[in-house]
Amino acid sequence: MNRIHFRHLLENLFTNAVEHADGCVTVRVGGLPSGFYVEDDGPGIPEAEREQVFEAGYTTDGIGFGLVFVAELADTYGWEYAITDGPDGGARFEFTGVDLVSATEGQRH
Repeated sequence: MNRIHFRHLLENLFTNAVEHADGCVTVRVGGLPSGFYVEDDGPGIPEAEREQVFEAGYTTDGIGFGLVFVAELADTYGWEYAITDGPDGGARFEFTGVDLVSATEGQRH
């Protein structure tokens, strides 16, 4: 994956977490056996709305393209993605089917 694309994916998820929180929000990124997750401790996304948030124009207070970009980028790279509840009640975005690179493989010399 292109580093710029990955950075934009994370920026969109971080921005989404901040924009939907009532005040301070904590965002965590972590590893999964075949991918990674991004989770927050904000208000979360109701289960009935989880598929809709990836549709163009769906928004509660923005322009409705941030999560569309996330879904399209994941599709482009052949990743599976899902929204679940975070351990602190917020949203958790999980990405699997990701080709993982170790820290030493990713370093440039």
